[in-house]
Amino acid sequence: MTNPPISSATVLLLRWKDGDPRAMEQLLPLVYDELRRLAKGYLHRERAEHTLQSTALVHEAYLRLIDQNVEWQSRAHFFGIAAQMMRRILVDHARARSAAKRGEGLRVTLDEKMAIAEARDLDVIALDGALHRLAKLDEGQAKIVEMRFFAGLSIEETAEVLGISPATVKRDWAMAKAWLTREMSA
Repeated sequence: MTNPPISSATVLLLRWKDGDPRAMEQLLPLVYDELRRLAKGYLHRERAEHTLQSTALVHEAYLRLIDQNVEWQSRAHFFGIAAQMMRRILVDHARARSAAKRGEGLRVTLDEKMAIAEARDLDVIALDGALHRLAKLDEGQAKIVEMRFFAGLSIEETAEVLGISPATVKRDWAMAKAWLTREMSA
C-alpha cells in the first residue's frame, strides 16, 4: 500500500515549521481562497449588519496563525487551527460588541450540517460557552465540533487531524451534536 501524495500546502507547512521564511510567503496564495471560503461561511451565519468583513477575518486569522508555534502536520491540520482562530476572533468581536451594547450579543445560525437547532438563532458567545463546557466533559468531542463545524473538514480529514478513526469521528460527532442540542436548548 502506498502513501497518498502530500499536497503542496503540506510541503510548505513542513518547510515553514523547519524555519524556511519563504515557505510562509508561498503558502498564503495556496490557502487564501480556502480561508476566505471559511470566513464567508462564518460571516454568512452572523447577523446581516455584522461589522467584520471576510477579508479582515482572514487577515486577522492569518496574522495569528503565523505567530503560532505549531508542529504542522498537514493541510487539514492547518485549516483546523485556522478555524479555531476565526472562532476566537468572532467570539472576541461578539464579546466586545456585547460589552459596548450591554447584552446585545452577535447571533449565529448553525447550519443544517450541525443540526443543533433548526431555524433557530444562537448567540455565538453562548455557543462558545457550550463548547468550553463540552471540552471539560469530552475534549475530543469538542475538537471534532471545531473541525467539522468551524473548519468544515470532512469525517476523514477530521480523523487525520486528530489521529483517530473515521468511525470514532462519526460516533463522537453524533454524540456532540446531541449534547449541544440539549445544552443550547436549556
